[in-house]
Amino acid sequence: MISNASLKRNNTAQVGIGTLIIFIAMVLIAAVAASVLIQTSGTLQQQAQSTGKQATQEVSSNLVVKNIEGVRAKTSSTSMASNISLLKVKVGLNVGSSPVDLNQLIISITDGTNTNDLIYANNDKTYGNAMANFSSSETAATNLLYLLNGTQSSPGANGMYFFTVQKIRDEDVSFSQANPIMNTGDLVTIYISVVSDGDLSYTTIDGVTTGGTQKDSNLDLAPRSTVTIVMTPEAGATSMAEFVTPSSYGTRETIQLYP
Repeated sequence: MISNASLKRNNTAQVGIGTLIIFIAMVLIAAVAASVLIQTSGTLQQQAQSTGKQATQEVSSNLVVKNIEGVRAKTSSTSMASNISLLKVKVGLNVGSSPVDLNQLIISITDGTNTNDLIYANNDKTYGNAMANFSSSETAATNLLYLLNGTQSSPGANGMYFFTVQKIRDEDVSFSQANPIMNTGDLVTIYISVVSDGDLSYTTIDGVTTGGTQKDSNLDLAPRSTVTIVMTPEAGATSMAEFVTPSSYGTRETIQLYP
């Protein structure tokens, strides 16, 4: 015979101040834990956004070397230096790049024997002073003359420590000698002095009258020289251009070197 099972309902519960204390403690612990999680997630989100922004800038903000020409110093059309005296580096920005301040750009150039680390002529932070005779109100050609001819007690000959820039395309008028800011679409020519110690008596370099007083750059770009140029902006990818000078310069004043 099967009997019907009876169910007993238990209506008893924990009561008293002890139970209340435990309940309040659990609520407080849950609240503290939730606060910590919210704060931690907010901090992580801020760090992730900052890291993502920096990573994007590092990848997208970089200079692109379009081409490089070498110019020989001369006194006349038939009397030219045996080595290249000036490099004209045409530079633009990669697509989608953030603005680049050339005042913070470092250019390292080596001829295989010696290396010069160059900064923009108006930068007075690295060496404690800007390039001697540099003027933000002068033209790029005038500052190029000072680059080739100028010297100072510290750090020394301008061509060994500085570079100057000439703008070619600047649609938003953001670029000036005082504030050389490049945006996407801008195109500039960077002048790098490579005057050799054996070519100091010639009177003209790229149309600039030096009068034979140009200073030695400590570099020698003779034929068959291997030259490496590395451009390191304040933020973004490093750009590099490497080339070998021709076996003979012949009678040419301007020589295409890169690409």
